[in-house]
Amino acid sequence: MTGRPDDPAPNPHATEAQVQAALADNKLAQVLYHDWEAETYDDKWSISYDERCIAYARGRFDAVAPNAALPYERALELGCGTGFFLLNLMQSGIAKSGSVTDLSPGMVRVATRNAGHLGLDVDGRVADAETIPYEDETFDLVVGHAVLHHIPDVELALKECLRVLKPGGRFVFAGEPTTIGNVYARRLGQVTWKVTTEITKLPFLQGWRRPQEELDESSRAAALEAVVDLHTFDPADLEAMATRAGAVGVHAETEEFAAALWGWPVRTFEAAVPEEKLTWRYRVTMYRAWLGLSWLDENVMRRIVPRQFFYNAMLTGVKPGARGR
Repeated sequence: MTGRPDDPAPNPHATEAQVQAALADNKLAQVLYHDWEAETYDDKWSISYDERCIAYARGRFDAVAPNAALPYERALELGCGTGFFLLNLMQSGIAKSGSVTDLSPGMVRVATRNAGHLGLDVDGRVADAETIPYEDETFDLVVGHAVLHHIPDVELALKECLRVLKPGGRFVFAGEPTTIGNVYARRLGQVTWKVTTEITKLPFLQGWRRPQEELDESSRAAALEAVVDLHTFDPADLEAMATRAGAVGVHAETEEFAAALWGWPVRTFEAAVPEEKLTWRYRVTMYRAWLGLSWLDENVMRRIVPRQFFYNAMLTGVKPGARGR
């Protein structure tokens, strides 16, 4: 089931004709792409709901809003995907109860299912971020991860966040691509995909090649992904946008430079080879490498590299009124 009985059903396998239609209809592209990805998204991005990702989600929140008074009573995740950000934040003690929204029925279904498996108090709705289907002053906290860059009118969505927040309520968004970071991440991914899919055509490496139909499906999904990724951000522009929307206490942080230069080729390679080739030892090694490079970013690169060169941007702001949390 999805969040509500009247929500549309997921469409996990878009046809070529639907993909072509979506190239001229961004909202349709958003739905098709994310329905397509919903059931495999957690595996694709190594998302879990254990201590590893709980610590990651909480670390993103604390990096941009370190002095927030916790816990919040009720939180909303905008563009929830599979619920990664909110569910792990709730497990870390950020919020007591929550709601999730997404344009994709498939994502809402997976997010509410994940919440049920974790025993968390979460409801879900299929909804547009530019017209959030909740009353004014409903939530104490609004969060999102890798969602703003999918929204056609980001400033309108931020105004909507402020509308549904109670006075003094806070929004926290993380995982947004910077303009400069997106250039090198995309290029690294494209080169890695090309090299991996060509090399695995060699007879002695064909055991490392995914079936052609899976590669073709991945290519169609990538075509939709190019349509649904609408924006990249300069951190200063994000701050200005949130301020124009009406927020106070606005602040942006960035992260992942060396970690992104490493991580994007690794993720792309993993998408291009059979999953059974990615052993537990391999995954642990990659994760430890990412941790080490993240430490390098935080303790060294942050001091010498301008913030706009990092890959991920994070943003917070508070609704005027009561004392900010």
